[in-house]
Formats: sequence, structure tokens, C-alpha cells
Amino acid sequence: MTERQLAPDLDAALQTLAATPELLVALDFDGVLAPIVSRPSAARPLPESVRAIEGLAALPHTTVVLVSGRGLADLATVSGFTAPVQMVGSHGGEFSDNPDGFLDENEKRRRAELIDELARLVDGAPGVALEHKPAGVAVHVRNADPAIGARVLSAVRSGPAARPGVHPTEGKAVIDLAVVDVSKGGAIDVLRERTGAGAVLFVGDDVTDEAAFARLRPGDVGVKVGDGNTVARYRVTEPPDVAVALERLRQLRAQR
Repeated sequence: MTERQLAPDLDAALQTLAATPELLVALDFDGVLAPIVSRPSAARPLPESVRAIEGLAALPHTTVVLVSGRGLADLATVSGFTAPVQMVGSHGGEFSDNPDGFLDENEKRRRAELIDELARLVDGAPGVALEHKPAGVAVHVRNADPAIGARVLSAVRSGPAARPGVHPTEGKAVIDLAVVDVSKGGAIDVLRERTGAGAVLFVGDDVTDEAAFARLRPGDVGVKVGDGNTVARYRVTEPPDVAVALERLRQLRAQR
């Protein structure tokens, strides 16, 4: 089997990044650390990525954070990571150092109404799944017939997603509805400020990750996984390539 190689420009960027005095490594989970699977609860990170992440998180002045659309508890369960690896769930709506109490009473009421409305809208459509999250609900159509998926998503866009106080975020075969205005870009800003990071590595694969790529600054490194338009400067093909990049960064930073 041919050994995976990083593109020279990405390898050069990682060499520069490794010398940053205070480094933030922020990573999406599904499609980045874990291959996309039909059952979200079955997703698990690649062992090679786990080793590289744990190694990076153990280095001084290096903060590693998973930034995902999944709810925080779900992200912790499927990823298997614990401190010092940190987590941000619900597209920036939940931080692992402050997991409780981020919805006020009006937002809690709006979330309950949203759950009821989506349950009626989906009404057992084959292959369509609702994922309850602390900040709202995600509607997954990956396992639905394309015609059914398109019909459901269209009804969600024109119905619940258009309600006042509901914030939709579209991904691949999913639309996430939150009752708070959050984004992965906002999460990157918060994490950068909290850690005092001089540079950030962010790796993502979905359209929801573009908000984070757009917040990166000169000296940061953004890596898009897979196909699709992106503002990220660098690209790799699939999750095993991410593992190679993370291990390369770990080695470089350990040598400082």
C-alpha cells in the first residue's frame, strides 16, 4: 500500500505552524476525524487520528479542540476523547467548560415547540431522522430516498426554519435548526481569545465549516477535507489524510 504523502505546500505550512508559541488546533469530527457513516451514533475516530490528537494535546502550549455540529454529550460519546482535549458542540452553542444553562427560558420553550413541529412534519418519512440537540434539532436525510429527502428539506426550509428565533445551518444531507445564533466561526473567535493562540489550524469538511475557515487570519492554516467549494487554502482527500497531517504537526511541534 502506498504511503500517504502531504502536498508540499501543506507540509511547509505545518512546519511554520509548529513553531507558533501558543497553538490552537481545532477540528471538525464527522468526515474529518471519523469517516461519514449512515448511522451517526456508529461514527468513531480513526485510531491514527486519536494517537496524533492525544500526542498534540499532551504538548505544552498546544490546545486541541473538537468543533462539531453534534451536541456536546453526543460528541464526547462518539469521539471518546477526554481532557485535555476540549470540545465545542452544537456549532458553537456548547463549550465543554460550560456545558449547562446556555438556553434561557424563552429559548427552551422555542426548542420544545421546534421539536413538536418537526416531529409532525417528518411524520415517519422513511430514512429521515431527527437528532435532538441541546440548542435545537437536526433533520438528517442521508438515508432517505432522494425525492423524500428533498421534499422534507424543502418543507423544513419553508416552515420551521423560517420561524422567528430559529437559526438554520445547512450541511450535507442535513439541516440543523438552533434556537440560538451560533456558528463555528464564532467558536473559533472565542477559542482564540481564551487560549491566546498566535495561530490556528482548523480542519473541516462540510459547508458549516466555511464559517470557521472565513474567520482564519494570516498565519492560520485552514484545511478542507474532500470535494466542494471552500475558502480554505489547503485541501486533503479523506480522513486518513487528516491523520497524516496531524501526526506530522505533532512530530514537528515535539521537536521544537
